[in-house]
Amino acid sequence: MRSVILSTVAAVALAGFAAAAPAHAAGCLEGAAVGGVAGHMAGGHGAVGAAAGCAIGHHEANKAANNAQAPQPNSTAKTNNP
Repeated sequence: MRSVILSTVAAVALAGFAAAAPAHAAGCLEGAAVGGVAGHMAGGHGAVGAAAGCAIGHHEANKAANNAQAPQPNSTAKTNNP
């Protein structure tokens, strides 16, 4: 009985910590939807396709965010090349 109570308390505590953390799932939902459909059409592997699509979508969203934050070179600067 004691182990059941302790495991329940531990599970509730971990759920509280997980709920408090912000979710950074940019691109995951869109990628999972596309990957799930593609996996389903490719032979009934919708869950595998959704997992792969989520990973790829998240990677692409991070790449786009990093490119948006990078400083852009000044294209109007004059050069001294003859």
